[in-house]
Amino acid sequence: MTEEKHSGALGQVYAAKRPEELAELYNRWAETYDSEMAVAGYRHPTICLALVARHLPRGAGPLLDAGAGTGLIGEWLAIMGYPHVEALDISEGMLAQAARKGAYAALHRLALGGPLPFADATYAGIVSAGVFTSGHVGIEGLDELIRICRPGGVLVLTVKNTLWEGGFAVGITELEARRIVSRLEETSPYVSMPGEAGTVPSRGLVLRKV
Repeated sequence: MTEEKHSGALGQVYAAKRPEELAELYNRWAETYDSEMAVAGYRHPTICLALVARHLPRGAGPLLDAGAGTGLIGEWLAIMGYPHVEALDISEGMLAQAARKGAYAALHRLALGGPLPFADATYAGIVSAGVFTSGHVGIEGLDELIRICRPGGVLVLTVKNTLWEGGFAVGITELEARRIVSRLEETSPYVSMPGEAGTVPSRGLVLRKV
């Protein structure tokens, strides 16, 4: 696998070493994030939206957009008939942009990868697009998302190939063997940003909590 090489804000967030550094980088990027990712042809939100619509009944809720960024997915989920969606993100600046879209019932400034202040089985579905990737969150962030998902609920994730091949795939197989989740769908690998040179492919993954 070739090493990813990115310039500008994208390269900086992929190279981040600490959650505080990542949050500050996203704070600085928040105002231009939507336009820059549109130019790059960013696919994760659209693919996640399609997977949610395929596996979660219209109107199901509440949903959690884990790593909501500027709120692209929340806005589209509202249009598609999911009326109660909450946003979680590490960046105050990104959440401020998400708030302007008016699509979220609640905004939570939190980091994935550690304990989350939500009760067990809170959410009917969880979406996490572009979070399980370089410089962000590894499979250690999945346990809490599973905990706060309801039995029978759905988790829709994107996972970069570097993480998938570095232990994520094995971890999912172990969770399946322990009957914690079942794998409903796994997409073929795809490039998340066709307009950005050097992007390592990712895949979409749909899990049902047993």
